[in-house]
Amino acid sequence: MRTHDTIHNLSDGESKQIPEEEPPVIFPIDGVIDLHTFSPREIEPLVNDYLVACSEAGIDDIRIIHGKGKGILRNRVYAILENHPLVESFVQAPLEAGGWGAVLVKLKPVSPDNSDASSRTTG
Repeated sequence: MRTHDTIHNLSDGESKQIPEEEPPVIFPIDGVIDLHTFSPREIEPLVNDYLVACSEAGIDDIRIIHGKGKGILRNRVYAILENHPLVESFVQAPLEAGGWGAVLVKLKPVSPDNSDASSRTTG
């Protein structure tokens, strides 16, 4: 969370921290996304949005860095990719691209008659 404002209750002398709303995170659409800095609840919409943005930008080869850990995040990412309408295939990254801490994703080609990738997103 970001810096909190302190609200003072003058009647009883207590003060409370009120969290500020987080601004949207803006990052480049370059075919590589590192999920380390995101919370688990952000992963599914983030991956979905990133795949759509890459498709719209004409980026067909993507690397998603999920980390090595216990494999929980990797499994979540794989589950998202298995059912995503834009994904043609995915495979564990080779050692030089992150090994078992990353996944390489190949997006389906966008057909000329239906080039609007956002119309093919998941819920």
